[in-house]
Amino acid sequence: MYSMQKILLSAELHEIHGIGPRFVMKLKKLGIITVKDLIWHFPTRYEDWRETSSIENLEAGDSKTIKGVISEIESRRSWKRRMTIVEATITDETGSIKAVWFNQPYVKNILHEGVMASFAGKVMEDKKGKNGFYLSNPTYEVLSDTDLNEKTKTKHTGRLVPIYPETKGLTSKGIRMLSQKILDNIEPIKEFLPQEILKYHNFPEINVAIKNIHFPDNLNDVELAKERFAFEELFLIQLNNLYQKFSLSKENAPVMRSAEKIISDTSKNLPFELTQSQKEALGEILADIKKSEPMNRLLQGDVGSGKTIVAGLVALVAAHNGYQSAIMAPTEILARQHYRTLTSLFHDFADGIGLLVSKEARVSYGEDLETDIKKPALLKKVSEEEIKILVGTHALIEKGVIFKNLGLVVVDEQHRFGVKQRAALSGHVGLVPHFLSMSATPIPRTIMMTMFGDLNLSIISELPKGRKEIITKIVDQENRDKAYAFIRGQVRRGRQVFVVCPRIESSVTNPVSYNLDSDWEQLEIKSVKEEYEKLAKIIFPDLKVAMLHGKMKSDEKAKTMSDFAGGKIDVLVSTSVIEVGVDVPNASIMMIEGSERFGLAQLYQFRGRVGRGQYQSFCFLFTESSSMNTRDRLNSLITAKNGLELAEKDLKFRGPGEFMGREQTGMPDVAMRALQRPELVKTSRDSAELIAKQGWEMENYPNLYEKFREFRKEIHLE
Repeated sequence: MYSMQKILLSAELHEIHGIGPRFVMKLKKLGIITVKDLIWHFPTRYEDWRETSSIENLEAGDSKTIKGVISEIESRRSWKRRMTIVEATITDETGSIKAVWFNQPYVKNILHEGVMASFAGKVMEDKKGKNGFYLSNPTYEVLSDTDLNEKTKTKHTGRLVPIYPETKGLTSKGIRMLSQKILDNIEPIKEFLPQEILKYHNFPEINVAIKNIHFPDNLNDVELAKERFAFEELFLIQLNNLYQKFSLSKENAPVMRSAEKIISDTSKNLPFELTQSQKEALGEILADIKKSEPMNRLLQGDVGSGKTIVAGLVALVAAHNGYQSAIMAPTEILARQHYRTLTSLFHDFADGIGLLVSKEARVSYGEDLETDIKKPALLKKVSEEEIKILVGTHALIEKGVIFKNLGLVVVDEQHRFGVKQRAALSGHVGLVPHFLSMSATPIPRTIMMTMFGDLNLSIISELPKGRKEIITKIVDQENRDKAYAFIRGQVRRGRQVFVVCPRIESSVTNPVSYNLDSDWEQLEIKSVKEEYEKLAKIIFPDLKVAMLHGKMKSDEKAKTMSDFAGGKIDVLVSTSVIEVGVDVPNASIMMIEGSERFGLAQLYQFRGRVGRGQYQSFCFLFTESSSMNTRDRLNSLITAKNGLELAEKDLKFRGPGEFMGREQTGMPDVAMRALQRPELVKTSRDSAELIAKQGWEMENYPNLYEKFREFRKEIHLE
């Protein structure tokens, strides 16, 4: 199958003789294209078939490996179960036992009478007494004469057997066979971790670790290999964070002073008083922009905690110092809201606040001077510095947008915004704008330290004065009607309602992929369209019901939100598009369908969309799951004291893979799981700092230098 020449890590699997195109296509579905992809496709668990037995010593309930000869084999069709059943008799020198395979007709083509094989499976007892004991769906491995030698290791039986993430038509058995062949013929992998780190942590060398994670002799070897691979990924991220900070410190940024008077005068005219944590966060940000190196800060705070006004005040300081600000939002809804917030609070700001989204441009020069404007005219004003604060979506980083003197970039819910992106925005050679990220998503400490370790953190830890606690209830199936009656009563008193559904479309081929517990398998995924029809025609035919989802045109979404904010709609049925950017003080009820399908941090943000006015607000978590795990998760939303505590619980319940999304980070599962371990995050940070102190040329660590350069290209953290 393979030539004697060593296989390169970079080789694509289709280039290797003996791997057919169908196998290559199936591997591609798992994201496995190169040899390296395959070798780093780690097992998720291991089946322990190390204990071997003779047939006569087997007992019901045993999970063991036996060796024997097929003395008899036949297949038959079970019309009752509509499946093919293969039955074989396995014989060794001590006796015989039946083996049964369900819906695996190909087994008969592999296991013929007289074939010697190794079998691993669970011993079952035939309750009808027909067969006595039998092996149910055992894993099997045909043995040659050389395999019978004790020194020859089996792949699928008689050992710790790796079980991999699979796809249709590609089992762990197939992946095991290919992995072992590749590992037997692969070029040695360069060790990039410094020897002192390996020694200090007692980590295995990389080639040993790869072997042990795929085909271990014992579970201790597995744990050490996992620990090593988790550490190395965290270590590279931490090293990258330190490099980002170092690189940024070498850049020049606008120095902004004279902040006290403008902040004091503006704060006096606000319709509310800044909270203490708003003042502290503002102070930290203003201290940063007084420096000549670019700010790189994350402003974190719950929904409704007042992050926008803090960012707006910083933009005023930038304008007072002669610089422009760009405030970027992830959705048009949120961009419009930021624009409305700033123009209403800074109604006497005469230096220009602009709005730029895909099909809309507006500009305000103070009270009663807001106008619609053509996009080219707005861009001209920006390039001539006639607009000091520009709010928009990613339209702000399109080619035609040229700032004359950009000093501050504020980005909502996007923590990564690199030096090159900032420099491209600024249009000002030699100066890199200050950067402020805003987020309402509570981030657990270990994830913050790892994924966003290059950002300084400011936290707004309190809500504005006078906010009432939102009453949160879990609503099961039998209490739906009571909840509906309560909601109708609230609407008759003048309140409005958000309804959130998990998905737009109702047809799902595999609802199991959404489950957190097995009893969700039959649970219908609610769709916005179905929910809208049900609520509008059956539950609330007397109320004004509308729907909002991401597939609607932007002008339709804008009109729907405008009508809802204006009180023309009683009930708004929406997808998670309302997670950010919707501020309707009169909306006092948040009703979440299929609440178990959302993460706790996301539910926390949904809930924060109500309770923003003077009225008592309510959040109803509708669920059809009876699982205790689901109930415990949802109860966390009721008992958690703040968003950060909830985020830590979310991390515990769901794990980092679901919390962040592996696609978003590019991190292997083994490293994602390590984010739950503060001690490993800390040691990876400490090790990265030791290397960084010795200089970024890494003269003593050429392999690490090469690996780090590759890593920076691959992970695209910027």
